Amino acid sequence: MHILLRILFWVAMLGTVTSSIYCVMVLIAAGLFGARRRKDSAEPPTFTPPVSVLKPLHGTEEGMERNLETFFEQEYPGEWELLFCARQETDEGLMLAREVGKRYPQVNARFVTCGEPQPKFHNAKVYSLAKLDSVARYDNYITADADVRVKKDYLLRLVQNLKDPKLALASCVYLGTPHEDAGLSSRLDAVGKSVEMTSGVMVAIMLEGTKFALGATMVTRRQSFQDVGGFDELGQFYADDFVIGNRLAEQGKGVKMATHVIRLMVQDSPFWLSFRNQLRWMQSTRRSRPWGHLGTGLTFAMPFGVLGLLWGLCSGHAAVGLLWLLGMVLNRWLQAGMVLGVMGDEDWLPNTLMYPLRDLLGSILWLGSYGGENFYYRGKIYKLKDGGKVEAPEDEGSL
Repeated sequence: MHILLRILFWVAMLGTVTSSIYCVMVLIAAGLFGARRRKDSAEPPTFTPPVSVLKPLHGTEEGMERNLETFFEQEYPGEWELLFCARQETDEGLMLAREVGKRYPQVNARFVTCGEPQPKFHNAKVYSLAKLDSVARYDNYITADADVRVKKDYLLRLVQNLKDPKLALASCVYLGTPHEDAGLSSRLDAVGKSVEMTSGVMVAIMLEGTKFALGATMVTRRQSFQDVGGFDELGQFYADDFVIGNRLAEQGKGVKMATHVIRLMVQDSPFWLSFRNQLRWMQSTRRSRPWGHLGTGLTFAMPFGVLGLLWGLCSGHAAVGLLWLLGMVLNRWLQAGMVLGVMGDEDWLPNTLMYPLRDLLGSILWLGSYGGENFYYRGKIYKLKDGGKVEAPEDEGSL
């Protein structure tokens, strides 16, 4: 029993030290991001090249009408077009986009279909992007997912990144935003996207520069897709955003994280479905960045606080164990408060208070990501292989 308690103590201590070091790194990285964001916001947005906004669609979801409206409401003084693509004309998302478009006749919007993805395109989003690429009028692109919600200056602010001719791609961090009546599972998912993901992004940029992209929205050039092997190549990967950013960076082309912050709307889902969706992303990260993902396990604080409490209770030092746990709660509050503050989250206080619970859930998801190579997506089971490539589903029927 004595040996087990010593092991428990030192495991908890190791995680406490590493997560505390990580917290300090996040505070510094977030401070640097905040300073850069203030500088960018103060510069007048004078660069207005022609730009095509590419939006793949597949079905509808709660709040999607408002998401689409925010793109039609863009205040951009230059030439621009808004392009939507779905698999079929009967797609509910495409039909909704057409209805919204009727309310904004001043916007140059077009709606196209691409049919069902070819077998080599395991990533249907990339298949839609390939179609949009074939009809886009301009060589400057902004891509955006259907669950993205933006401000009226989004297009103008994001395209400023292309002033640098050496820049090949910029993407954005985002605030995960649940819908008004969302349950706890969706709120935990949202705050995880806002804090856990963004913390890792900020620290990675501080330590080694930007060698990846976040696919919720990207500003790039038409040529960038060809520089990384084209859409046929990207369509074989689940995390196509990571691949395009990573390959461009390896080629010495400019890749950066823009300081403009968008919102990523999180659907209200039962816990089991929310957990499965988050697990899919963890599995993808494990395959795309195996060593970095392994190290992520030491950045969580709450599981080591729980181990410290358990040690205290079993060793007769209950007060010390309780203080240990409270120390890890404070650790996560500091991290969340800083990150949400520099990103401008209006609900930073309740989200900060909630984050320790999300940190504990995140550690469970991290452990679960090592459970296998299969993942569930849109009614099918896929296999994730090394490097993040996706194999065809074993069962072509819906689950």
